[in-house]
Amino acid sequence: MKRFGSLQWILLAAGIIAILGLTGMNVYSLYALHENTLESSRENKKLQIAEFTDKIRYRFFKKFIGLGSADINRLQEQFENTGAFTPKVTKLLNKAAGDSIYDNIYFIPSGSDACQTQSPILQYSTENIFEETSDYPAVVCDGMGIARTQIKSLLADYQYNNKVLFDSHRSITIVLIDPSQHEVFGYLTMPFNQDFLRNSYLPKVLTQRFGAEEYPGMNVWLRDWTNNEIIASSNPNATYDRKQIQFVQNFPDFFDYWKVEVAFTDESTIAASNASLIKNLVVMGAAMLLLLGALVFMFRSARKERALAERQANFLANVTHELKTPLSVMQAAGENLADGRVQDQQRLKNYGSHIFSEAVRLRNMIDKLLDVAKADAGESLVNPQPTDIGEVVKSYLDKHQKFFQEKDVILDISIDKNLPAVNIDRNSLETIISNLVDNAIKYSTNEKYLGIRVLTQNDHVKLCIEDHGVGIAKKNLSNIFTKFFRVEDSLTAKTKGHGLGLSIVKNLVELNSGSIEVESNPNDGSTFIITFPILSDSAPKASLNSLSTQPESESRNKELEEHVS
Repeated sequence: MKRFGSLQWILLAAGIIAILGLTGMNVYSLYALHENTLESSRENKKLQIAEFTDKIRYRFFKKFIGLGSADINRLQEQFENTGAFTPKVTKLLNKAAGDSIYDNIYFIPSGSDACQTQSPILQYSTENIFEETSDYPAVVCDGMGIARTQIKSLLADYQYNNKVLFDSHRSITIVLIDPSQHEVFGYLTMPFNQDFLRNSYLPKVLTQRFGAEEYPGMNVWLRDWTNNEIIASSNPNATYDRKQIQFVQNFPDFFDYWKVEVAFTDESTIAASNASLIKNLVVMGAAMLLLLGALVFMFRSARKERALAERQANFLANVTHELKTPLSVMQAAGENLADGRVQDQQRLKNYGSHIFSEAVRLRNMIDKLLDVAKADAGESLVNPQPTDIGEVVKSYLDKHQKFFQEKDVILDISIDKNLPAVNIDRNSLETIISNLVDNAIKYSTNEKYLGIRVLTQNDHVKLCIEDHGVGIAKKNLSNIFTKFFRVEDSLTAKTKGHGLGLSIVKNLVELNSGSIEVESNPNDGSTFIITFPILSDSAPKASLNSLSTQPESESRNKELEEHVS
């Protein structure tokens, strides 16, 4: 049995660990899915930001798409002869000249040292030709100088007729190259219109692309990190906070000092993912609790069934012994009487008394078993009627005075005067009192104290039966009214009993609409408190002030005395 009990605990622990492990894995998977959903959403937004920066870059040289197919040798020859470019390239220059993003278009031939000598350079005019001008910004020479420096390292292996280079956010320079000769023909430099760029174009395109209404879920800022200046924002109402920035995107090959900075905010995808996560966690938590509850319930039920089976087996062994003992005594005494071996009148009387007491003992055991069987079958019958509990208690005490004297029981009786009547079955009440008093004396060691109190409290009458016996441990209090249950200790092992008395008491109390409680501590005794509701129309009855014994027939008194002794 012990090995089986240990196996039950091992299986329970394994089941709980398995449930918790599976639940933990599922929770981890849910959180991983949640994080992947958020990360996927953010990765998509990052790709949108990268695409946005590419489109901005494309915006600055899209006017010159088609320049790659131009014949640079013919272009150079046309320029040297007429001071103008070929019609195809001129058409491209006209498009660029009409774009508000450029201030002007300047051309510096490859061999010119105008920037070093601050000499005039060529500026594209409305007549589709280049004219000399001395009024040009320094950014033109800066852009040309950067382009000249960078193209030197590429020229030997470069195979295309142009190369686009940016001077950060200030200008764009297109280097015109003769790939057959690996020579530079000249530099087309276009300074950016800073006012249009900063105050019109970039704020507008950023708001259109990532505006709060059109593209929710993030705030985007274009920031000049060298001057710590916000150039444009997708949401003018959003306050920039460097600590909230979660992603930074550089522009490809230009705007070296400007960066696109992003702060991701709550959005519908995140809210939906959070809602789904919470719902799944709640469902999973409920399922886990249900599984754990079912597992624990089955475990407890199995242990209770096992304990009940053990108690029933012990009960069967005990009751078999208890039934055989009086039967053996009665059989032996009857056999002696039947054989005529006993002739002496005193011995005959003793044999008769002995047979009678054993028969009463046997009948009591059978009655107790029948009471339990009736309770299990729901066939317990009661005949409730207005009853004075105090009167029943005094009657019981009067009948058992001799028994209490022989057992040296210390009686402490307190019964309120003018007790109201309660609607209960008198026989049930006598059985309840008899069982509780019997237990109080049976489980008392040195001091056989019996305290009985009957009192009125609110709308109830309380019957309290107290002893100074061995008491009951707290862990056993919830089981003492269970059939066949007996507290395992040295005293109960030596005391006869079957674990049915308190079960019968509780059943009878409940059948009479009452309730029973117990207060007990080991070695401090126990107090059983039984409460019955008062009849609403009952009137107080006269108190019995003395414990007087009502006269009965001599033969009935002797039977009762023999029975209780």
